Amino acid sequence: MKLLKLRKRESKKVFNYIVKKRKSHPLHFTLIDPDKQKPKDAAKLAKLVEKLGSDAIMIGGSQAAQAIFLDDTIKAIKEVTDLPIILFPSSHAGVSRYADAIFFHSLLNSRSAQYLIEEQMKGSILIKSYGLETLGMAYLIVESGKMTTAEWAGDVKALPRDKPELVVGYALTAKFYGMKLVYLEAGSGAKYSVPEKMIMMAKQAVTNGKNSNFVIVGGGIRDAKTAGGKVKAGADIVVTGTVAENNPERLKEIIEAIHKKKK
Repeated sequence: MKLLKLRKRESKKVFNYIVKKRKSHPLHFTLIDPDKQKPKDAAKLAKLVEKLGSDAIMIGGSQAAQAIFLDDTIKAIKEVTDLPIILFPSSHAGVSRYADAIFFHSLLNSRSAQYLIEEQMKGSILIKSYGLETLGMAYLIVESGKMTTAEWAGDVKALPRDKPELVVGYALTAKFYGMKLVYLEAGSGAKYSVPEKMIMMAKQAVTNGKNSNFVIVGGGIRDAKTAGGKVKAGADIVVTGTVAENNPERLKEIIEAIHKKKK
């Protein structure tokens, strides 16, 4: 039975799943860092967030150590949930054959070629070999009031909070490159979340009539009011991480606020 289940999951088209669900409501994704807990605890967390209504599981972190526990974490999660598992790697070491898809992303406002193209090049062979579905994505880190791990590790020139218009050029670059997703990230533990005006301007930049790229927003989202504000500004997908670990009841409120915002 487990073998049959795994084969069915491997054939799932994650992007089509996202498109279909987005027609009903904005989505919530839960980010799980394999370096922060044992695989069995990650599985318990995944089972909980599925029950609370989360739409997908993202697996990744800013530290290379995540690769040590990556495969075991994904396999443990697959035992308890049917939610899509999407890799969100910080390097080519974060690629696993056991995931359903991978955010094939470029950190567009990094100063380092390593995060613009080199890690992607190194991981591409593994991705093809494993047959992973790729979800092309532009990753952008926004000033959050403190230095986050993602900003430091990615050698980033963060987008200034008081200059939201700077996001437009990056969003258009992503669209012209053919990327289907734009991820605006304040970072884990951010003091401030991504400004609504920046989200709005990014969404407007990638929208042409009824056709639009997906805008993802994460970092510093700790309550339902904040989450609802991101969706109202134009976010198609809202990502949370630590709130799931620390306060399940609050996460339930966040997910409900996201899902009720039909557009």
